[in-house]
Amino acid sequence: MSMSCNWRKSSYSGEGDGNECVEIANAPTHVAVRDSKTPARATLTFPPEAFAPFLEGLKAGAPR
Repeated sequence: MSMSCNWRKSSYSGEGDGNECVEIANAPTHVAVRDSKTPARATLTFPPEAFAPFLEGLKAGAPR
């Protein structure tokens, strides 16, 4: 995914810069996820229809 995408920080990252930030960018053919502290490193890329199940899987595995 090109660096010119409109990346946005997760609302769960906290106020200000946050310490553990995740950013996502949407495109017609995919959704990308990256670590805002190291944006030039690896990016996870999903087809749009796979992103919601990915998030649900994360939520299901989160400690309560």
